[in-house]
Order: sequence, then structure tokens, then C-alpha cells
Amino acid sequence: MTSRAPSPRSSGGWPVTERSALATVLGIPPLAAVALAVVLTALGVFVDVLRIGTLGVVFGIAYVVGCVLAVGWVRRRNLFGPMVQPPLLVAVLVPVIVLLVGKTGPGLTETVLMIGAPLVNGFPIMAVATGLTLLIGLLRLIVQRTGPNDAVSRLGRLGVRGRDRDLPEEDEDEEDEPRVSGRRGSVGARGAGRTSGSPRRS
Repeated sequence: MTSRAPSPRSSGGWPVTERSALATVLGIPPLAAVALAVVLTALGVFVDVLRIGTLGVVFGIAYVVGCVLAVGWVRRRNLFGPMVQPPLLVAVLVPVIVLLVGKTGPGLTETVLMIGAPLVNGFPIMAVATGLTLLIGLLRLIVQRTGPNDAVSRLGRLGVRGRDRDLPEEDEDEEDEPRVSGRRGSVGARGAGRTSGSPRRS
């Protein structure tokens, strides 16, 4: 009788590469995760620009929730995109939405100031969202190991190899010198014995 491997559901979760941050929840594709963060961030920017003319509380909540949901819900094998997207969302969505719905001045200087002010105001919340996203992504990479050849294991092996290279190597020449001298001494001793023991011919 051949033993059959248990199915992912019978073992208490989905395969590691397909699961979200929770073992029992199937992860979503990377495009869906990025779209989730984009929609929530754009909604927060839109509401705050119309409401107060810059980024505020609504943007902060929607932005952080969108980024955290994206990196926590995406499939384990597609973590890279959601981990690096928070700064890109602010850099792209804020200028676009401000230009579409904001009240920009007639000159170039007024337009630049209108776009730059929300970016400056949103920098602290962007730093917080980026830190949370990277932390969650790194924790998932460490906890949800995919096998001996995943990125974390490869980094560990590289670290071990680096430490091995730093260890001092034994000097083989110093070890060989006594052996050579010993062999030379024994040969010399044997030669001396033969010379002293052989009778002289008159």
C-alpha cells in the first residue's frame, strides 16, 4: 500500500507558498494586493484633498490599512511587491490626485507648491507605513519558511561560509618542517652509522 501525502486542508492550512499571513487563509495574487492598497490610498488622498486641501487623518488611516492588508493578505511567494510599494503609492497617487481635484494656481510655482505640500505632510505617515510593511514582510519570510533553499536559508548559509573564511588557516609549511628535518636527521644518522661501522681498508 502506498502512503498518500495529506492534503493542505487536512494538515491545517494551505501550502506555505500559497497562504497569507494566516495558515488557514488563502493568499491573494500580487496584483490584487497592490490594487487593494492603491484603492484605499487613493480614496484617503481624495477625501483629504477635498476636505482640507492636504493629507490628513483619513489618508493616514486608509493608507496604513491598505499597505498592511496588502502585505498580510498576499501570497507568501509574492511578498516583494507589497513590501516595497508604500513609498511608490505616495509618490505617484498624491501628485496625480492633487492635480485632478486640487485647486492649483495659474503659475508653475503655485502648482509645485500645491503638490509639494501634501507630500511633505504625508512623509511621517509614509515612514510609519513603510516600516510596518517591511516588518510584517520580514516576519513572514522568517516564519513561513518554504524549505532549505528559500531566501532566509541561503542568507544563513552565506553567513556561515563568511565566518569560515575569516577563521585563520593553519600553516602547512610549519607542520611539514619538523617532518622534513626528522627525515633528514634519520638519513644522516643511518649514513653516519654505516660509515663508522665499516672497516677501513689499508
